[in-house]
Amino acid sequence: MSNLKSIEKVYQLARERYAQLGVDSDKAIEALRKIAISLHCWQGDDVGGFEKSAEGLSGGGIMATGAYPGKARTADELRADLDKAMSLIPGRHRLNLHAMYAETKVRADRNELGAEHFAGWIDWAKANGLGMDFNATFFAHPKAESGFTLSSADDRIRKFWVEHGIVCRHIGAAMGKQLRTPCVTNIWIPDGSKDIPVDRKGPRERLKKSLDEMFAEKIDRRYLLDSVESKLFGIGSESYVVGSHEFYLGYAIANKTLLCLDTGHFHPTEVVSDKISAVMTFLDEILLHVSRGVRWDSDHVVILSDELKALAEEMVRGGYLDRVHIGLDFFDASINRVAAWVIGTRCMIKALLIALLEPTPKLRVMEESGDFTSRLAMLEEIKTLPFGAVWDYYCAKQDVPAGGGWLKEVRQYEAKVTSLRE
Repeated sequence: MSNLKSIEKVYQLARERYAQLGVDSDKAIEALRKIAISLHCWQGDDVGGFEKSAEGLSGGGIMATGAYPGKARTADELRADLDKAMSLIPGRHRLNLHAMYAETKVRADRNELGAEHFAGWIDWAKANGLGMDFNATFFAHPKAESGFTLSSADDRIRKFWVEHGIVCRHIGAAMGKQLRTPCVTNIWIPDGSKDIPVDRKGPRERLKKSLDEMFAEKIDRRYLLDSVESKLFGIGSESYVVGSHEFYLGYAIANKTLLCLDTGHFHPTEVVSDKISAVMTFLDEILLHVSRGVRWDSDHVVILSDELKALAEEMVRGGYLDRVHIGLDFFDASINRVAAWVIGTRCMIKALLIALLEPTPKLRVMEESGDFTSRLAMLEEIKTLPFGAVWDYYCAKQDVPAGGGWLKEVRQYEAKVTSLRE
């Protein structure tokens, strides 16, 4: 109790400091409380999934590195780990699930999956008051070994993956209907070439045909939101990726799907924060997959970097919070997996809080009047405002540890649960 009183006392001082700039920190906290981050299931088991026939990952540069002990081996273990992570993260969030995490008593291939194979996940989400998002899995499968799925020149291969995409849309719709919140169902494929191709046109025409077939059935947007995701390159597709940013941007605009911007899927000199207002000029909604690429799409744990803060600033400044769906997409097997979830998600929320505490109206007036000197001066001064005091107060009010206190709970969980896994 004494710690809470101390946090509240420091918060009141911070509240007064922000009020001097016209910022209502109470309103910022209330706005933050309403934002849901979609935690990705695959951080908990290194993108392993539960398919008995899958023999590791293949295609598209997907690679979890490290061998930290205690990864989840079953759906129940993975859900328990997610429970622990979410108990240490302020706010109420969502689960982002991949098709390869189906629970099947009798083996079902990916074009045979149905909502019944995800009943355990749906029941868990319902019991915890969580929404769900979903992803088709176009990798780690014998029919993906050629490097081409939806753009394959082999009609049998292409048909199989189209069918997989169709059943995944039905599964996503079932999740959305049962949980009473739209399920963002995302499509990413690893299709591409290691060396320079002669025919760039053919695969893209086949990809468009496949997507048109997959999305032909209109599904109520109250239950399902379709999304398509691009990539610059991957291991095995260094020279050519069929589903490029330009391809999917055009497709999303023409077909009114969401566009997924993955922060690890662009050139290191590109910043996704700059793309948000550009694509939102033409799209109703987008999906963010927040990752941290180091030299390549290496899916490092998200940290409170300048670019993460810039992403949040663009969402807040542009008034896009109700049009952007925020998901995480990293997988680090070199550190405690539950801690990775907590670190990454808390950093995403911190970035949003910093943006919500910005005196944007004042800055906008300076900019519109041409007073760039004052704009720069204020942007630099607000960097040292007592954001940390507001963050600690928000955590305390959400009944999660403030500061680094959450790590002690992760260590206790590791000692009692994950360290006992073989």
